[in-house]
Amino acid sequence: MEPSEFDPTSLMLVAELVGTAVFAASGASAAVGKRLDLFGVVVIGVLCALGGGALRDVLIDAKPLLLTDWRYPLVALVASLFVFWFHPALSRMRTTMLVLDAAGLALFTVVGTQKGLDFGFAVYAACIVGVLSGIGGGILRDVLSQEIPAVLREDFYAMAAAIGAVIVAVGARWESMIGHWTLALTAIAVIFVVRLVAIKYRWEAPKPKI
Repeated sequence: MEPSEFDPTSLMLVAELVGTAVFAASGASAAVGKRLDLFGVVVIGVLCALGGGALRDVLIDAKPLLLTDWRYPLVALVASLFVFWFHPALSRMRTTMLVLDAAGLALFTVVGTQKGLDFGFAVYAACIVGVLSGIGGGILRDVLSQEIPAVLREDFYAMAAAIGAVIVAVGARWESMIGHWTLALTAIAVIFVVRLVAIKYRWEAPKPKI
């Protein structure tokens, strides 16, 4: 392969590792906010980064990447340690972290949905796998840091993931015409944009009146 040739597989790997680092930073930041020690920060950071993927792999009966590819836990570990040592500077980058978190949500949801389809799951089941892949790590983060999971408070977190998962699962029927990467990138873009617009305009589903 020529050095200048576009390799989408390598690009996706890099994107997944970046997403892993972002989710690890998110989990580690929550642990720092709870004043946990180094071990606690690293554990929550790594679980947040890899928890969704591990849940996905359990559902599709595959070996978790946590146990088969050293790059993912290493990236999560390094990102968690980075947050532990440099969290004062990172606390001033909340907007950037929200943007990166939206990107990670989009990427992991699409990858999870595609893997569900690859393993022969029905459309609805592949969507469930994809959504859990995107939000699973955040749920673990919030439960371990004794918070109500964000997915139960921020309606357009899971909903954004669900929209993208449906695009992938339904669009797969016409993948030969659309193109695999066009479909994946479209779904990623939709999740990303919906999540950021929801943050900007504070979109919420109806809540009970008290």
